[in-house]
This record gives sequence, C-alpha cells and structure tokens, in this order.
Amino acid sequence: MSGENSKATVLVVDDNEQNTKLVEMLLSKQGYEVVVAFNGQQALRLASEKAPDLVILDVMMPVMNGFDVARVLRNDDATRAVPILMLTALRELEDKVRGLEAGADDFLVKPFNTVELLARVRSLLRIKQLHDELEAKNALLGRVLMRYISKEVALEILRNPEQNLQLGGQTCTVSVLFADIRGFTHFSEQREAHHVIQVLNQVFNQLTPVVFEHNGTLDKYLGDALMALFGAPITLVDGARQAVCTALVMQERFRELQRENPILNELGLGTGIATGEAVVGNVGSDQFMDYTVIGNTPNLAKRIQEHASPGQILIDRRTCDAVQGYTNVAPILPLYGHGFSAPIPAFEVLDFKQPAREPAPACSDVRRARL
Repeated sequence: MSGENSKATVLVVDDNEQNTKLVEMLLSKQGYEVVVAFNGQQALRLASEKAPDLVILDVMMPVMNGFDVARVLRNDDATRAVPILMLTALRELEDKVRGLEAGADDFLVKPFNTVELLARVRSLLRIKQLHDELEAKNALLGRVLMRYISKEVALEILRNPEQNLQLGGQTCTVSVLFADIRGFTHFSEQREAHHVIQVLNQVFNQLTPVVFEHNGTLDKYLGDALMALFGAPITLVDGARQAVCTALVMQERFRELQRENPILNELGLGTGIATGEAVVGNVGSDQFMDYTVIGNTPNLAKRIQEHASPGQILIDRRTCDAVQGYTNVAPILPLYGHGFSAPIPAFEVLDFKQPAREPAPACSDVRRARL
C-alpha cells in the first residue's frame, strides 16, 4: 500500500468459515482486498505470495495456532513489518500478553463490534503506510548514496551515521587512484559543449562502476579526471591490489568504448596510484561536506598520474610492494618535476599474473578480459 487511495490487502485467518465470511464482507465494503486462510500453514503461504498490508489472525486453529503464526511472520524479513490484529474468543489477560509477546500489534475479542474492528483496521493500516513511506525514503537515500560509493561503503555509513557523517577525519592507510582522460582538452576545443558533456558522461558511466566493483570510494570528479580511494571508510587488507585491479579494468573498459565509438580513438586514459597513510574524513561545513583524503599520498598519486601516457598505469613503490606476486610490473626512470622534492621511483603495471600457489579472484574479470 503506497498511499491513502491505494487498495490495501488484508489477510484474514480463521478456521471458522462463518467468521471469515463476516470479516471479509465488512472489509470488502470498505474497499479492501481480502485474502482468506483457514489454518496457520495456509496463512503463511498466502502471506508470502500476496504480501498483505494487514493480517487479522485467529488464535485457536488446527495445524498451527495463531501465536506460532505470528512468531513466524515476525521472524521473516518479508513480513516483519506487517501489522497483526489478533481476533479471538480468548479473553484472559495472559492470552493478550501472550499474543503481544508473539508479535501481535493489537488484540480484539470475539464477539466484536464492527465499528471498533474497522477503526482498528484503519489505525493499523495507517501505521503500515507510514512504515512503507519511511522504507521508500530510506531506499531512495540508499540509491542516492550509492551513486557516489559502493553498496558496502554506503551500508557502513548508514550503520553508524553519527560517526561517519561528522566533520573531521582519521589517519589510515589508503591507496589513491587518479585516472585522467588524455587529449580531452584538445578534443573539447573542436566540439560543441553538449557533445563534450555527452562524451565525458559516456566515459565516466563506464569507469565509475569499476571503482565500486572493487570496494573503492569515489572521491570526486576533476573535470576530465576522477579520483578514488581504497581502504576507507571500510578498511581493506588488499586495498592496493584492488586499486591496481581497478586501473586495469578501467583501461579495458576504455578500449571497449573506443572500439564502439572510434571518435574516442584520439583520447587515452592515464592512471596513477599511490599507497600510504593519509587523513580521511569529511571536510567542509555542517551544511555541505566532502568525504575526501588529504595528505602526501593523494598528492603523490596525482603527480604520478600526470606522468602517465595514454593507456599507461604508473604506481609508487609501496603500491608495487603490496601487489608483488599479483602483477607484472616494469620499473621506469625516476619521476622528476613540480611537487617532487626528490626523484620518485615509479613502476608501470603491465598486467596481472597468476600467483604460483594461490589464485587472485578479485582480478579474475581482468584476466578474462585479456584472454
């Protein structure tokens, strides 16, 4: 039931056919869709098939009594939030307490007043509607959040929002990846703005999911480049390998795009990765904040990326050490330039290799793409 005018479905469970016909008639006149079950097992099957908005449940029934039915409904994620109104001839206080403890939301004794029954039905359906609206908003929040980060990271943030959505940061070990579209400035000068945006979105639409597939966090887009980090807010024991694997898959996806759209052949993807300690957290104000990484490690990754040629993946020594046994790399001449106080040893990633004794499942997609 998604709104007040929606037709709610009510599951009526009672082994007495006369009782079920009476309740069904009352509810049908109010515009509700009524589903009837005559024992507990049948009720559970219909609850699974019909997804009712309310269950009106008798207690004393053959096969399975109402208390047991309520417990099963409450232990099932699909029916946990469905309101249960126990409608029974049992009238002792201990029976009501037992019903509430089993999971019932309300308790009405037979013979019942029809006006009171309908009032309780409307009240419980309002509760269900509010729950459904809240769930829809939470699902929307989750979808919005997962446009920026992987599902696992989003769930971690939602698990403890007070901590994960505060300004400030913590020092941790991360691998930072910068991927830049080479030749895009010249490309954009030759074309209209709407076409440039279209191409840029087409490229990012292929590259961004690769970050999430490898448990990374998208930090930001920087014009024709993107920045991602691995190891925060969820710690990864193989963050460097996931970052390198991401870079390799990105290169393959970019080549696929070029094969599909030859206009992209004048472009290339240059990637740089660095691993080390950095401060990771929310920077900005209480009204607008950016989850990002600060320190020498992201600066180094950006500088390394600036030296990468189209189609090339360059990594620092610490990243290289972390992926030993998983990658074929080749040392290149030390990097010099603005931002470096000393020459920086760097390595080019060629591809992933199969370890001698242990597989590399996280990079199986890369290997398949290269077969």
